Amino acid sequence: MAVVGGAGADTEAAAGVKSARRAVELLEAFGRNHSWTSMTELHTQTGFPRSSLHGLLRTLRDLGWIESDDVGTRFRLGVRALICGTAYLDRDPVMPYATDALERVREQTGLTAHYARLCGADIVYLETRESRRSAHLVSRVGRTLPAYATSLGKALLAELSDAELTKLLPTELPTLTERTITDRETLRAELGVTRARGYATEREQGTPGVACAAAVVPYRIPATDAMSCSMPSGEVTDAELHRVGKLLHEVAGDLSQQLRRVGIR
Repeated sequence: MAVVGGAGADTEAAAGVKSARRAVELLEAFGRNHSWTSMTELHTQTGFPRSSLHGLLRTLRDLGWIESDDVGTRFRLGVRALICGTAYLDRDPVMPYATDALERVREQTGLTAHYARLCGADIVYLETRESRRSAHLVSRVGRTLPAYATSLGKALLAELSDAELTKLLPTELPTLTERTITDRETLRAELGVTRARGYATEREQGTPGVACAAAVVPYRIPATDAMSCSMPSGEVTDAELHRVGKLLHEVAGDLSQQLRRVGIR
């Protein structure tokens, strides 16, 4: 009787999985870089053999996932990455409801409002409604920040158990600003306060000059999504920051009930 597959097939499958994993890791490396990146820099970041890296870069470039400069020595994400990312948002049933909720928050506060989702130990921005008073309309959609350094992230981290937090957070919490909380016990204490009052606040812990308040949208358990408002740190009092946090808690609760009523989980 003929044997289908065997050691040769297993080896080929393993090689295919390895190549696919490397391609994904390479695209994620491009996502972390905000400028043109050379093959030498990518080799340092990923540790991939240069021969494999060269083949992956050529394939991804030919397929439109990355693009190269005129001399072909530096690379960045291509338009297909944008198409794929946009498709994620277009197909997410939460987003139309979340957008309406952000509009409600912006109308009541006059502030920039954000909607984000927890992705590993980071939060990724899914939608932004910029304040009409803002002089620079820069969308954060698709950008990521460490959860421990943002009000959005801390609102979501407060939903987790101590064991889940220990597993999720990196061993060291790098400093983003001089006010970033990098001590785990201090962070846990702040998450306890967040959990008790229903919203998170932070002042210049993730971005210099920016204060934020955020609340979870608890339509899933544990929660994966949150919404926030950002404002100039020097122009907002603590009382105003907490007033916005309470409003976000109210709006996020209404949004959660709405999502559950229409069967979105």
